Amino acid sequence: MKKWWMESVGYQIYIKSFFDANNDGIGDLNGITEKLEYLHLLGVNLIWITPFYDSPMDDNGYDVRDYFSIAKEYGSMDDFKKLLKKAHQLGIKVILDFVLNHTSDEHAWFMESRKSVDNPYRDYYIWQKPKMIGNQMKEPTNWGSFFGGSAWKFDPITNEYYMKIFSDKMPDLNWNNPKVLDSMVDVGKWWLDLGIDGFRIDAVSHLDRAPFEDSTFSKDIVLDWFKFSNLPKTHVYLNQMYEKLFKPYDAFAIGEVGGQAGIEQAIKYARFGSNELSMVFNFDHNWHNNIHDILDLKDLKVDVVGLKKTLNRWQETFKDIGWLPLNWLNHDQPRLVSHYGNINYHSASAKMLATIMYMSRGTPFIYQGEEIGMTNYPFKDPSEFNDISTITGYKNWIKSEPDKKDYIFKKMAMTSRDHPRTMMQWSPTDFAGFSKVKPWFNVNPNYISINVFDQMADENSIWSYYQKLISLRRFSSYKDVIIYGTYQMIEIEHPSLFIYKRAFNGQKLLIIGSFDTNNVTYDLTNYPIGYILISNYPDTKIEHKHITLRPYETIVYEVKETI
Repeated sequence: MKKWWMESVGYQIYIKSFFDANNDGIGDLNGITEKLEYLHLLGVNLIWITPFYDSPMDDNGYDVRDYFSIAKEYGSMDDFKKLLKKAHQLGIKVILDFVLNHTSDEHAWFMESRKSVDNPYRDYYIWQKPKMIGNQMKEPTNWGSFFGGSAWKFDPITNEYYMKIFSDKMPDLNWNNPKVLDSMVDVGKWWLDLGIDGFRIDAVSHLDRAPFEDSTFSKDIVLDWFKFSNLPKTHVYLNQMYEKLFKPYDAFAIGEVGGQAGIEQAIKYARFGSNELSMVFNFDHNWHNNIHDILDLKDLKVDVVGLKKTLNRWQETFKDIGWLPLNWLNHDQPRLVSHYGNINYHSASAKMLATIMYMSRGTPFIYQGEEIGMTNYPFKDPSEFNDISTITGYKNWIKSEPDKKDYIFKKMAMTSRDHPRTMMQWSPTDFAGFSKVKPWFNVNPNYISINVFDQMADENSIWSYYQKLISLRRFSSYKDVIIYGTYQMIEIEHPSLFIYKRAFNGQKLLIIGSFDTNNVTYDLTNYPIGYILISNYPDTKIEHKHITLRPYETIVYEVKETI
């Protein structure tokens, strides 16, 4: 089976921070349109745009007020139609975020739902009566929210609680009500009829709920993912979405499956013939370092063996039964070089990380700014935080340990969702070339040295390396082995080298990447070097069939047939 999305190279656009075309400090649809040629030149032919629906922006657009309207901050429907037309003219497919788990509390459905217990829209959301302990009202269960605090919010209009596993202003939809599914199918049809190519489905693993009974993890409020993550009916709902929406339109549908979704769950969601999703993003590989145990990135250590084992497990599992996205991080995680690379070897580590991920079997999804090696923002004070989950988490932690403010700030600053949301660094001019006015959020001060303008003019830059890597995958004589070839990891227990082999129709490639800051020698006797496809050092040091890899060196080459 071959699908267009298997041979695509994707790019995630966080619209609010990408490019500001009208100079109001906020990224917009016309800003994306202006940069489509840039993406085309990079080699991207699939873009995923984060939500730009009408929204109060409590969670930067993931709280949708109206699925059929554009947020005024981002432009108009005509602006989107122009974007879509130009993208398709350039051969770029467009997918949108589809938020199925919740809406804004300002959505018309919820405004109706909260009016009375017998309102026709009441069952569009999850409502429960309070639990009474003596004369005291308590939440229906002790389930916690991903954003901190309870997963329930009391509404005095009807004296009941609504469920919200994210923000207070993002009430969860009740997918047990068939009208919710039919309404969402109507939303999807409207956008597909407009001409989009598919969806990235937000929080897709949370559509079902366990019986409303307290978690046994704690007597207090506790985040128990098993109460609303990857439960059986989620698959029923997605199968219905597939039959009613994805299949008739042959639409690409990639799901975000959090909530500790493992491989067995992913197989249910996205194996070939699952009749649910095309692929799923997972987060298993995202935290193979000590970032939760440190206060300064200079102390960062990567668990290379753990990272290899996780990525290999997914590759091995899906080698015959499905397809994987190839992505390092996204708009919810720290910047790649700050997370798995090394600031002291900025260029080399960024190139190495790109190589070992995007030469694998699957569809690449690059996060905006990754192609120039953007880094984490150097937060100095909690007042600089913007992300609601970071702010909420910080406030809740301070309440419980008020004497540890400095420690708590440093911990929150390490993994804040704000890091990937700083302004895209286009040039060394004011505000990183993102806008001509002060943006809505921070610009990383290192935009002077890390920006698109300078890197596009430098054939040895990270940007130029990404362009070469993408060109190999899409246009070279090695295209088929890179996209469809087998994947075999080698030396899985090696503490610092990441090595795997690709093979297809007689072609064999070896991909090597070093996470070490010291030189590492590796025996190539069994893998004699033929043509070198790409490397991040200008020369290759090989003596007596041994290669000496310098700090963060990477190389991809065709393996010569042995006699």
